[in-house]
Amino acid sequence: MLPLTESSIRSSFVNASRKEVKDMSVPDGLDEYGDAAWDALDFLGWRDAKFARRAYVVLPRIEGEPVGVALRQAEGSPRSRAMCNWCRDVRLPNEVVFWSAKRTGAAGRRGGTIGILICQDFQCCRNVRNDPPKPYDGYDMAAARERRIDDLRMRVDDFAADLLGER
Repeated sequence: MLPLTESSIRSSFVNASRKEVKDMSVPDGLDEYGDAAWDALDFLGWRDAKFARRAYVVLPRIEGEPVGVALRQAEGSPRSRAMCNWCRDVRLPNEVVFWSAKRTGAAGRRGGTIGILICQDFQCCRNVRNDPPKPYDGYDMAAARERRIDDLRMRVDDFAADLLGER
């Protein structure tokens, strides 16, 4: 992921009002992220320190500028162990919750939303970089890890396209 500044993060939001963008908290220590930290991110996600059920993600697009998305966590939680729609890690070390995001454009003005199950604290980038279980001798772990990273990037881009009404 390309490095982001507080200004570029705030200007990327497509489904939040100016007041919501002004009131949101940005990740701590953003200026101190090194190249290695940005290279290990396929998207930037964080929970708002001021609002318990609010979070934000900045999604890099395969073609185009990053898209900032305001999310709201559902009141309830899944009844059983859910799988994250982005990282699809079956050995998740973390909780998965249902997030909703207001759509953009006319659909958003009419109250339309899109929902998705995502890791509660947006650990997807770390999860896809963990080695998957080795199914057989000779299995190429490095290729599997790269495929999981590429799949995460594609699913994140697809979510942004759905939110923006491009699909």
